[in-house]
Order: sequence, then structure tokens, then C-alpha cells
Amino acid sequence: MRGLHTFAIAVIAFTLYTFPATAQEHEKKINRSDLPPAVEKTVVANTQGAIIRGFNQEKENGKTYYEAELTVNGHTKDILIDPTGTIVEVEEQVDLASLPAAVQSGLHAKAGTGKLGKIESITKHGKLVAYEAKVTTNGKRSEIQVGPGGKPLDHEE
Repeated sequence: MRGLHTFAIAVIAFTLYTFPATAQEHEKKINRSDLPPAVEKTVVANTQGAIIRGFNQEKENGKTYYEAELTVNGHTKDILIDPTGTIVEVEEQVDLASLPAAVQSGLHAKAGTGKLGKIESITKHGKLVAYEAKVTTNGKRSEIQVGPGGKPLDHEE
């Protein structure tokens, strides 16, 4: 029985190593000079007054995206751009106190006994879709999300 147990663990480990999750994002750092012209144009138009921290190229569900990591007025802002230069998603750090009471309550409820950390608004195709917060509970870190009205989401954004 012990041999069968060891064999099963070996097969699982091999499978996980050989066939990573297909939903997994593949992200790599790139130089600004590697951006396609349409993406560069969007970056120029959307980074006035920002400090550019870097760029990534991401592959998600077979599609390529470009991410500009910024600091704006002391907070983080990440802009995800498709190859045509269209902004797909913006994640922007926000202060808990600046959020509507319903969103604050929703985040506290989802965090439970955990401590809220960095909070970001998530905007997709120009529409606010969620707030995401880092949470630390008993030394373990996780992320939670609530909708723009503070209610739990049916699916993660």
C-alpha cells in the first residue's frame, strides 16, 4: 500500500510540473522599446505626470497584453493594454477611507478577522467592476473582491 501511495504522489507531482494550469498567466518584463507602436501611443497618452515603474508582456487565454506599471500621486496604477492600443483593464490603488460606506463594509465583511492591506479599484473597458484588497489572516496572505456597491461577486474579476 505504501508503494502505491508513493507512486500516486509521484504521478501527481509529475503532472503538475509537466502540465501547468492553462489559466495561469505568463508574464515577462519587457523594455519600453519592445512595445508595439499602438501600445506606445496609449502609454504616452495615459502616463502624463506618472512615474513609470516598468512594463510586462502577458499571455492570458492565448492572447497577448501589455501592462504599464505606474506610480501616480504616490499610489500604484497598472494599465493593461491590448496590441491595438485599447485599454482593457486598470487597477488603481485607493484609500479605504475614500470608498463608499457600503464598499468599506463589504470589504471588512469579506476579510472577516483578517487585516485589510492594499486596496485597488478594478476597471474593465472603462467600467468599474470591483474592488480588490490584500488581506492578512493569521500570517497568511490572500485577496478578496467585492463589487462596486460592496456586495460579494458571483465570480472574481
